[in-house]
Amino acid sequence: MIIKRSTLLRNTLRTAAICALSASTLVSAQTLHRGIGGEPGTLDPNHVSGNWEDFVVGDLFMGLVTQDMHGKTIAGMAKDWTISEDGTVYTFNLRKDTGWSDGKAVTAQDFVFGIQRILNPATAAKYAYVLYPILNAEAINKGEQKDLSSLGVKALDEHTLQITLKAQTPYFLDQLTHYTAYPLPQHVVEKYGNSWVKAGKMVSNGAYQLAEWLPQTHIKARKNPAFFDAINVTIDNVTYYPTEDRAAALKRFRAGELDLNYEFPVDQFNWLKKNMAIETRVSPQLGTYYYPLNMRSPKLQDVRVRKALSMAINREIITDKVLKTGEIPAYSFVPPGLGRYKAQELSFKGLPYGTAVKQAQALMEQAGYSKDNPLALQLRYNTHDAHKKIAVAVAAMWKKIYVKTELTNAEVAVHYNELKESNFEVARAGWLADYPDAQNFLSLLEPTPNNYGGYNNAQYNQLMDKAAVTLDPVTRADYMQQAERIAMDEYATIPIYYYVNLNLVSEKVKGWQPNLLDSHRTRWMSLAD
Repeated sequence: MIIKRSTLLRNTLRTAAICALSASTLVSAQTLHRGIGGEPGTLDPNHVSGNWEDFVVGDLFMGLVTQDMHGKTIAGMAKDWTISEDGTVYTFNLRKDTGWSDGKAVTAQDFVFGIQRILNPATAAKYAYVLYPILNAEAINKGEQKDLSSLGVKALDEHTLQITLKAQTPYFLDQLTHYTAYPLPQHVVEKYGNSWVKAGKMVSNGAYQLAEWLPQTHIKARKNPAFFDAINVTIDNVTYYPTEDRAAALKRFRAGELDLNYEFPVDQFNWLKKNMAIETRVSPQLGTYYYPLNMRSPKLQDVRVRKALSMAINREIITDKVLKTGEIPAYSFVPPGLGRYKAQELSFKGLPYGTAVKQAQALMEQAGYSKDNPLALQLRYNTHDAHKKIAVAVAAMWKKIYVKTELTNAEVAVHYNELKESNFEVARAGWLADYPDAQNFLSLLEPTPNNYGGYNNAQYNQLMDKAAVTLDPVTRADYMQQAERIAMDEYATIPIYYYVNLNLVSEKVKGWQPNLLDSHRTRWMSLAD
């Protein structure tokens, strides 16, 4: 009887929501036009990796917890949860008034299926390591443990999910906002295989459902009437555009064709401040713009070369003269502002630039390079006016230290694929925090798929392993600081600047709020008449 009553209640609420939504749509359907910066390579939560993809996937799906308009972690598919006294067992009680967009209920098993799928080595998910705090997750993902049922994720019943960790993890709830922990519709994935993400086949559990995808043109989504809070979702339809050409996007925004756009042409910033001050949104962000160095390349084995390349970059010129939008020069890989963590800065910070160049020249000469025998390097970047300007500036700076730079660019999906395949020497990359913890940045220098340069230091890895199982926050931070110090002293990568959020937001868009994670789900927005 209890099951039948809860099912009846769920169906009644869903029917009421659909009727209410249909009525509101007849009155005035709202359509939001969003420029997302690039063409998604996929909409499969197990395979996405970029923020331009997350703008769409985060509207279509929702995890156990989610983010509000301020970027704060709040309840999502789980209405509440309990945590064991030792901090290793999380028990989530799922909502019963929500469903997949095809009307089927979202169950605890859908979470088990999604997490098992992303950790299964056969899936080859690049981002699976985010879930390594879960018991046996790492062993399963690396093929050391074959039994998926040994994973610390269990469906206790249809609406109760239990997750067991290998050790207490202070940032675990924040991690669960990430798309790696989204549930998947097992009944659809098993029916269609990898093609389940196509329009007409995909079903989702978020505020929106996929309606159309025309590659390099647009993606359309419409409101999901089965979403638990659908009655409070004001925008009925969303069209996402792959706006890699920021100048063209600005023209479309000014013409009223876009309501939002991720980033804008930096050379237009002064004009934008003068003429579109209200719509031009610049705010702090947790993120680092950096150049990975491919440690597999014989050209970059010498630490003197890596140090010289980093020293020769005038970060202040890049932020103050090239970008001019408030970015902060970066001398550490982890950005500042992460609680008790103290970012470990490069040793040459504060050195006059002329002196830094002379020392870099000396290092290159010691390594065997000179004006007559320059180091030939390829520098890759993805298509973007700012990335190009930075690359051109860096090439000019490197020329001073006997480096002949070949610039190569590609659209964003191709570019990151080249990085993941190690098909580069030096490349542009950026990391925006998935959750506010130093570990989210430092994991990029551990043996993970997003460690593009292949940096691998045993002592660094050991310190990060210790930090992962350390409960005391001061000791944990100290382990991670020691690890970053090693990486900075070995010049494992070249941090260039800390990000700021750059957005164009129409005055008619309400509910858009700046936040450190640059998280802006359409669910929270509306359009003024």
